[in-house]
Amino acid sequence: MEIIDSFLLGLIQGLTEFLPISSSGHLVLAEQLLGTKLDKSITFEVVVHFGTLCSIIIYYRRHIADILSSLWQLVANPAEFSNKISTDSNIKLTGFILLSMLPAMIVGLTLEEVITNIFNDPVTVSAMLLVTGTILFATRFRDQFTKDVTAGSAFGIGLAQAFAILPGISRSGSTISLGLYLGIKRKKVANFSFLMVIPVIGGAMLLKIFEMIELGVSFDALLVLIVGFVTSFISGYFALKYLIILLSKKGIHPFSWYCWAVGIVGLIYFW
Repeated sequence: MEIIDSFLLGLIQGLTEFLPISSSGHLVLAEQLLGTKLDKSITFEVVVHFGTLCSIIIYYRRHIADILSSLWQLVANPAEFSNKISTDSNIKLTGFILLSMLPAMIVGLTLEEVITNIFNDPVTVSAMLLVTGTILFATRFRDQFTKDVTAGSAFGIGLAQAFAILPGISRSGSTISLGLYLGIKRKKVANFSFLMVIPVIGGAMLLKIFEMIELGVSFDALLVLIVGFVTSFISGYFALKYLIILLSKKGIHPFSWYCWAVGIVGLIYFW
């Protein structure tokens, strides 16, 4: 892979990871258009996901610091567990995040090979983008957002995240949309959607790091990874910031038109 390809794919990953238009789907389509086959041994796709993970951590640094502080207090005073779990919002949030991870972990461990094969099909990606557009558009008919995240809604959002493993189905679009369907406050469901993905991406990246150490990475490949990481990190941060602002003012349904347009063009072009 050339440096320019790494830059373009990192930019696409950063912009589309948080905007509800499917980062994985766009990477597949971009790969086809660029005529570039990503070298899976250097785990480029996971590295650019790690770039966007870092942008989440920077953007939510205060939330994360509060969560870690509460967890540390719990570890230091385990006798307070029953009290903390019912009164500390950060401990509750941590439990909800762990609960939301279960569906994606199960689907990822059992269907990873099948999903990987689907990822290579741009026609499937284009069709799934049409589905994403429909999911987003349906949120415009929901106008009451008064609820908080609960254990039940957290698990449901986790199921939406597992569904988004399919190429062309937006993870942020699916999880935020379901939260909006359930009437959860816009900012709270957005925060939960992005915080819940931290351990998922972090765990996947940790596994790939061991693989990279075992296989080794050439200097040229390392440069490609660095360019992809930095590009996805910077573009991801600003995409996340923009989405939170847009969600608070208008919602996410305007992105449905973009998903439909790309899906239709993709079907016509790759059929």
